[in-house]
Amino acid sequence: MKLKNIEKKLGGKFIHRYDLTYETEDGGKKVYEMISRNPEIRTEEYLISKKPDAVVLIITDESGERILIDREFRMATGEWIYNFPAGLIDPGETPEAAAKRELWEETGLELYEIEDKIPLSYSAIGFANETNVCIVGKARGAFRKSTSVVEEIVPGWYTKEEVRELIRKEPFAARTQAYCYVWSREQV
Repeated sequence: MKLKNIEKKLGGKFIHRYDLTYETEDGGKKVYEMISRNPEIRTEEYLISKKPDAVVLIITDESGERILIDREFRMATGEWIYNFPAGLIDPGETPEAAAKRELWEETGLELYEIEDKIPLSYSAIGFANETNVCIVGKARGAFRKSTSVVEEIVPGWYTKEEVRELIRKEPFAARTQAYCYVWSREQV
């Protein structure tokens, strides 16, 4: 496929909608609708993001025996979804600093150890070019209510057995479900 045109259709506060026109292998035309955090996509270079928009936190407790999963009301689905803590990286902020801030804002926990930083990945390749970095680490402290009045989040620590049950009964974000499925089956 060859990108022929990018047309901005709608701008919002956080999300912008574009039509991408591609020439297909057989010479046909494909118009693809997408959204982006970037308000000014004009060329293919702008489309291909190399800088993370957000962080996703894969966090265990101090023992490593329980994983942190938020139960969060997501407006786009109209229901409560199990998901890893996550959030946008503020201008000038490193992914590590964003991870610490987001974890504290959403749960009240302290991210005291960062074990790994998983490189850039895409959040939802079916309709967006949003990118994120996964921060893997350990947290401690006591849960408290989210500092945001527009987020309804109930954080919780879950054992592998509890995660296996949740996956079968509750709605999850895809990345969280996939990771938790594998994590819950690992042998110690």
